[in-house]
Amino acid sequence: MKEDIQDLALFGGAPAFAEPLHVGRPNIGNRERLLQRIEDMLERKWLTNNGPYVREFERRIADLVGARHCIAMCNATVALEIAIRAAGLTGEVIVPAFTFIATAHALQWQEITPVFCDIDPQTHTIDPCRVEQMITPRTTGIIGVHLWGRACDIETLEQIARRRNLALLFDAAHAFGCSYKGRMIGSFGDAEVFSFHATKFLNTFEGGAVVTNNDELAAKMRLMKNFGFAGQDKVIYIGTNGKMSEASAAMGLTGLECLEEFISINYRNYKQYQQELKGLPGIYCMTYDEQEPCNYQYIVLEVEEAEAGIDRDTLLQVLRAENILARRYFFPGCHRMEPYRSYFPHAGLMLPETERLVPRVLLLPTGTSIGPAEISAICAIIRSGLRFRREIRNRVQKRPN
Repeated sequence: MKEDIQDLALFGGAPAFAEPLHVGRPNIGNRERLLQRIEDMLERKWLTNNGPYVREFERRIADLVGARHCIAMCNATVALEIAIRAAGLTGEVIVPAFTFIATAHALQWQEITPVFCDIDPQTHTIDPCRVEQMITPRTTGIIGVHLWGRACDIETLEQIARRRNLALLFDAAHAFGCSYKGRMIGSFGDAEVFSFHATKFLNTFEGGAVVTNNDELAAKMRLMKNFGFAGQDKVIYIGTNGKMSEASAAMGLTGLECLEEFISINYRNYKQYQQELKGLPGIYCMTYDEQEPCNYQYIVLEVEEAEAGIDRDTLLQVLRAENILARRYFFPGCHRMEPYRSYFPHAGLMLPETERLVPRVLLLPTGTSIGPAEISAICAIIRSGLRFRREIRNRVQKRPN
């Protein structure tokens, strides 16, 4: 078996791509317009502290998603931490284990226990039926994660939260520009948190935001992101430094002007991957509901070893040998990372669908940095890798005992 993997790592001789193709390469937008904004910012000498670009960015985001308030912040993790604190969460909060570790850390950092919940195998998002089973007298809230730009079962989660008197937040890091039943993600639950990290559909270099229709919650978060200041010398609330810079907001505004271009390229890439990988045994390319607005930012494969003849990690090695830096999301699951695996060593027993999924998921490069020729080459390498692996397996099976 070890020799087989080494053969696959050498597959194709010299790498197919001289420069690496990454998952999550930034969408840049119009560089000239960005540099104009940066020059304007430097002329004003207003670099941070709620400048005009930040205020414009917040207005544009709120208008686009249909929320009353947008509070821009330095990154999505701080945004989530502030939203959690402003919502008054304590004790235990139910979250999926199949998410980026920041979702759990934002709770644990504040001495709130993340209670890991299983997922729906079809959507990869938190399973509301399992949520009901995880509620205890210490539960104060639920955090759903809109994964791959596909929304959670929002309606059912809202019903549970109302019935059990729980706060409901959404980690919408993947879901800017996406919708749920025709309504843009950003105005559900008590608040939703967007990420504008460099790897996301819309980026501000590094950044995030909380969007909400709750006036009181918005006012709290505006205080909390700026040390609790309510005027130049007046602090009325405990807070931290969560402010977004003017340079970040300038990048975000430039990206907002290019959203349709980003979506068009992502959609083209998605359809090409769908077509070229169609029918490959054991390779399942995740689909989107094309009736809903979507950013199409993620090309997600599930690799079924028994059918494909190759496991996910070996296929990852094949791709990386060709300078295609595919990624395992969210391996091995939050419950298997520290400190949670020490706190909850048997959590996996309650997470059968998560455990089944984490060894199967593989994300492929997309976005404005690659085009049809690169996608064709990536798909050809996947097809050849599967064929090569089957040939090795057949040779091994034919060897005399």
